[in-house]
Amino acid sequence: MKIAFIGQKSVVLGAKGGGIETYVAELSKRLASSGNEVTVYARRRYSEKHPTFLWGVHVRYVPTVYRKNWEAIIHTFLCTMDVLRRGVDVIHYQAVGPALLCWIPRLLRPRVTVIVTFHAQDRFHQKWSRFAQAMLHVGEWIACHVPHATITVSHGLQVVCRDTYHTEAIFIPNGADTKVVRSQHEVLRLGLKPNGYVLMVGRLLRVKGVHHLVRAFRAVKTDKRLVVVGSSALNDGYVEELHALAKGDARIQFVGFVTGGPLAELYAHAYLYVQPSESEGLPLTVLEAMSYGTAVLVSDISGNLEAIHRAGFTFANKDVEDLTIQLQHLVSHPAEVRKAAADMRAVIDRHFSWDRIVEQTEEVYRSARH
Repeated sequence: MKIAFIGQKSVVLGAKGGGIETYVAELSKRLASSGNEVTVYARRRYSEKHPTFLWGVHVRYVPTVYRKNWEAIIHTFLCTMDVLRRGVDVIHYQAVGPALLCWIPRLLRPRVTVIVTFHAQDRFHQKWSRFAQAMLHVGEWIACHVPHATITVSHGLQVVCRDTYHTEAIFIPNGADTKVVRSQHEVLRLGLKPNGYVLMVGRLLRVKGVHHLVRAFRAVKTDKRLVVVGSSALNDGYVEELHALAKGDARIQFVGFVTGGPLAELYAHAYLYVQPSESEGLPLTVLEAMSYGTAVLVSDISGNLEAIHRAGFTFANKDVEDLTIQLQHLVSHPAEVRKAAADMRAVIDRHFSWDRIVEQTEEVYRSARH
């Protein structure tokens, strides 16, 4: 099959992006290796290198206007116009924002199979204007009713599709593969000790709840450090707010954007991984932490609960006091953390293998084409 992915920022692993970019990278390279012709549309701003052919995947760079409310939709429109000329069999849109335009190939190329993956209810993210939130709401409806098939990355989103939009979506989770990392160069370079820090990885957006974690950690009595990995593409003052919250506590380190081997080391040698997000689909950073055998503490939103399969620890969403209590308990009871860590890889192997996820996705493509 000839397959095109639209909606992601980049396909270069380690490029500035999030879970959607990792999802597309892992899917596309495996689909290409199994004999499909795969094209991924990308935006130049989000990677330092701009390969046009990577892991057997064709990468096409299409321009856009780099403004918050317009960047993704303009890029999606131009990519859609481009892909209609390329004779593909499947167009796979990522997220409900790009899904706003999936009606175009349904109308102009009725023989092309259109798929949408519903990654998250993005309209609940505070970064969007009211107009953008309204359009993302419309995007949810379109994602559920216009494509030949809708994929959700969590059971919670599958329920949203069924109960709110009265359609049956197909559940295929995000994935991860278990890994072992012994090197400690990045850990030592940052002045850290293996097993001596709590880790959080993600874009520094308010919806990720980093401010809850910083406030909670300041109240925890421990000599362990808090390491926050990530950056923000927005100039909304949130990063400055986080630094102000952490001021005076030398245990809290913001290390910026980290990727590749250095990030793997940070995951693998953390004492505990914390995911304080207020809203998620199925968070890849949690799966990544689990894949390295690191215990996780997550907010009790449905996407996080699905990810950990009762193998990790939880706290009440947005509740700084409860997060403080749970952190204090876990840093004071290492035996409990070690026991949970021992279960992490088993959960990944049992539920989140990328190879299994690719097989299921390919089956959706074939079924929707008939």
